[in-house]
Amino acid sequence: MPGLLTYWHTLRHLKPIQLYGRIWFRLARPRVDMRQAPPLRSTHRRAWVKPAARRVSLVGPGRFCFLNDTHDLAACGWDDPALEKLWRYNLHYFDDLNAQDADARAEWHQALLLRWVRDNPPTGGTGWEPYPTSLRIVNWIKWALGAHALPPECVESLAVQTRWLSQHLEIHLLGNHLFANAKALVFAGVYFDGPEAEGWLEKGLRILNREVREQVLPDGGHLERSPMYHALALEDMLDLINLAATSSETMLGRWRRFADSWLETVGRMRVWLAAMCHPDGEISFFNDAAIGIAPSPMELEAYAGRLGLPSVPVAGDGVAHFHESGYIRVQRGNMVALLDVAPVGPDYLPGHAHADTLSFELSLFGRRVLVNSGTSRYGVGPERLRQRGTAAHNTVTIDGQDSSEVWGGFRVARRAKPFGLQIQEDANGVHVVCSHDGYERLPGRPIHRREWRLSDHAVEIVDTVDGKFGEALGRLFFSPALMAPLSTSAEAGHGVAAEGRALNWRVEGAAARVVAATYHPEFGVTEPNHCLEMGLTGPRCVVRFTWD
Repeated sequence: MPGLLTYWHTLRHLKPIQLYGRIWFRLARPRVDMRQAPPLRSTHRRAWVKPAARRVSLVGPGRFCFLNDTHDLAACGWDDPALEKLWRYNLHYFDDLNAQDADARAEWHQALLLRWVRDNPPTGGTGWEPYPTSLRIVNWIKWALGAHALPPECVESLAVQTRWLSQHLEIHLLGNHLFANAKALVFAGVYFDGPEAEGWLEKGLRILNREVREQVLPDGGHLERSPMYHALALEDMLDLINLAATSSETMLGRWRRFADSWLETVGRMRVWLAAMCHPDGEISFFNDAAIGIAPSPMELEAYAGRLGLPSVPVAGDGVAHFHESGYIRVQRGNMVALLDVAPVGPDYLPGHAHADTLSFELSLFGRRVLVNSGTSRYGVGPERLRQRGTAAHNTVTIDGQDSSEVWGGFRVARRAKPFGLQIQEDANGVHVVCSHDGYERLPGRPIHRREWRLSDHAVEIVDTVDGKFGEALGRLFFSPALMAPLSTSAEAGHGVAAEGRALNWRVEGAAARVVAATYHPEFGVTEPNHCLEMGLTGPRCVVRFTWD
């Protein structure tokens, strides 16, 4: 159990509105408004453009696959406590309405929509929590805008859901949750007509205007520093641009004060996402990140193209430093490295943070070679905590501690802060230096400093620990595609990467070994891989990788 000091270092960063929101959510009991739904808006300037497609999750009539786990609705119902909460959340999102080949499942969708209304009366259960309510409102309306007829019962339910949501905005969480709430109000405000709908639209736009400016950093990155949540936020922004373009001429005035700046914001977000992907086209694993939750980067780019947005430059050789979000992309020939010199997230919202400061990922010849361990689950439990910990990332633990004090499912107490960043680039390669203070809370007040030296044919990582410490252990996780023999002595070794290419390494200043580990590229997925562990024998360790 966390002590009082842990609680203090966790709670002291919250905004006053978050503290107030927690009290309000516990005590307030807003009534359910069952009035007849407003009329539907009948005038649209242009047709709704097909949005980004998700993975298929409705795999049979009433049979769902979420998080790589499949269940029948007839057996589990809408809110089975035996299933993890994220699975139940997904059940209520209705993402499959807009997934790949959704039209082929239209009859299943119609039956499911009616079943949800029948089985989920206001306002009990997981399905009526603000976040799944927000995503469901948007998905139902996107489906309706895509030339599908929502059953009358669902139209009436949409109005009840929107009224309920408007009284349950997640001000205690902020971040992506509040953004989703506001987006749902805007969608409902455009879908319906009349004074009540106008109120939803104005309220949603007012929140979004503030949140877009706060949540999208000047370099284009999302403030929670998760490539997965960044992709979700980009999808949100593209949906809003799509919706604005469908609005009638009489409604355009409400959008004009935001539309131009949002187009510019989306451009920066697309550049950031492209830079934070590996050559295989998928996201890197910093903080909470997994493949298959957000639409793929390729699918998001195709959506942007259908909206008529210009293409973004393809990342090329050189250094791209995203100052505000705190990431660096280095590309030299067939080598791509992604470096984390970022804070764990915004002070008031570190719920999706991992203790991964100064970690990095590496691709060679288009394939991942060094990987952070990924994210396979949410909730509270030892495996969730392990995956958030420093020991699951390509960086250094000191005296068995995490660089940032992650605890619970979504909590962080004391946080590592990077400092002293230096970047030098010349004809021979790139040299990056950065330190962090996450271990200063320990008795010897140690500081971890990391140097990366990156060139066309080699990567050298130098870890230095200034100050007293008992044990410092560096870890570098190999992609499952790279086969490295297990070894109790691996100061020099090699692995076989894609297409039979050899990856060689040499370690100085540490006792090295290759041990079995696990990799989690998707929720619900565990793959075996190997980890190069290096126990520092002094204050400085050097590992040098070379390849053919």
